[in-house]
Amino acid sequence: MKNLKLVLVTAVLAIFASCSDNENIEELINLQTKTVNNLYAPAEGRGNYTGDFTKFSFHTGATVEGDNWDIAFRATEIIVNGGEKGKLLEDIDRTGEASLSIIPNTTFNDVTEAPSDETFKQDRVEALALPVGSSNGWYNYNPTNHGINPIAGVVLVVKTIEGNYAKMEITTYYKDGDATNPENGRHYTFNYQLNPEKGKKKFQ
Repeated sequence: MKNLKLVLVTAVLAIFASCSDNENIEELINLQTKTVNNLYAPAEGRGNYTGDFTKFSFHTGATVEGDNWDIAFRATEIIVNGGEKGKLLEDIDRTGEASLSIIPNTTFNDVTEAPSDETFKQDRVEALALPVGSSNGWYNYNPTNHGINPIAGVVLVVKTIEGNYAKMEITTYYKDGDATNPENGRHYTFNYQLNPEKGKKKFQ
């Protein structure tokens, strides 16, 4: 009888362990890394840009036309759908509560969890969540050839309008990564990972 009880307990534990493993496997599948290639962010002017923003939703994994965007691009400007408009020329309304945190000196894979809530910022009239200009934002500017180069080791974490967390790494500002032709500029390629569970900060 004791041996039978031991077998039953072992079987139950094995079932729980199997369920736990399946949950972990499902989570790993959901937290896959995706790549957006050559997202076009046109603009008029140099430095003081005008024109429409290219809006992106992490939930759809694509550009959108409505208010369901998390971040938006216009040349080197990146805004979040949260806070106030007014910092930029021809700025647009923020209709959500998205926010952004900058993590420097790291790698995409090393960011396994979103940072503390205090580090997240929304756009303000005085300053954007992701600063405009080189060196203190996401890129360095080369005045010799006017090149835009993503700063190595900078990972951006976005809290989406739905309250999910996404991390992203911009890898190039040029179409197909070819910076030899200035016409290739304003084409973003970036990797991102979205945690599908609202409020959960873990990444894989």
